[in-house]
Amino acid sequence: MNVRTNLIQWTLFALPFLSAAQPKQLIISARSGDSVRPVRPDQKSVEAIMQPPAEASSTDVTATASESLNILPLFGEQPKTAAQIDEEVHFLNDCDRNFASRPEASDFFAARGWDYVTNGQLDTAAHRFNLSWLLNDRNADAYWGLGVICYQKNQLTNAIRMLKKGLAVADSNVVLMIDLATIEIKQYQEKPTSDMLTEAEGYLQRAVSISPSSAPSYQKLSVVSYLKADYLKAWDYFHQARNLDLSVLDLSYLSELLAKHPDPKGVFK
Repeated sequence: MNVRTNLIQWTLFALPFLSAAQPKQLIISARSGDSVRPVRPDQKSVEAIMQPPAEASSTDVTATASESLNILPLFGEQPKTAAQIDEEVHFLNDCDRNFASRPEASDFFAARGWDYVTNGQLDTAAHRFNLSWLLNDRNADAYWGLGVICYQKNQLTNAIRMLKKGLAVADSNVVLMIDLATIEIKQYQEKPTSDMLTEAEGYLQRAVSISPSSAPSYQKLSVVSYLKADYLKAWDYFHQARNLDLSVLDLSYLSELLAKHPDPKGVFK
């Protein structure tokens, strides 16, 4: 099964302090395909086994402690109780019976997580990404998905932390780098620190060194230069993005850039 999630929200290029619109989704594009071995007819679906009787909700005061941990990134990163360990053992055993390998099972649950993110069911998605991580802690999608969920809940510090974990196991993933830089830019806009902006710029420069044709990387570098009040460089990066892919250009950001400095090339007026 090939699963491709396209959650591109290009309005993220518009600077939040210049726009009242709050971006609802992080840039995620061209998810890698996940191959899932079909469950044999005589076995129960692992997804069915792990489906909770009711969707957990972070705002539901009646949610059990177990349900709450299920939707925290990496199960809250807390010491596990005997009951939790027993539950995990049963889950892993079920996966061993239903999949050829645990990495394959991890890919399956990550794919389900992206499906739930697409449908706006963030807590259910978080549980699936947690299960994906439990099966394979080298699966970058598990951390990436949890980071996206944290971002959409405006938990920027946790989002950055999760995406950094993902990048640690997928250090050449350009789209992941762009996502991480995107969150750091937003964090900088909310709590300006030069280190945060410098780090975001570093990830973007690394992205273009790996993929020189990455138009979104140049668009984001333009935003970084804008925030540093280096408008000539911002225009230079903007035109590099334009030359590579017109579809990535953000017109709201373009208006703000024009307000600060006319286009040196005279293309935009």
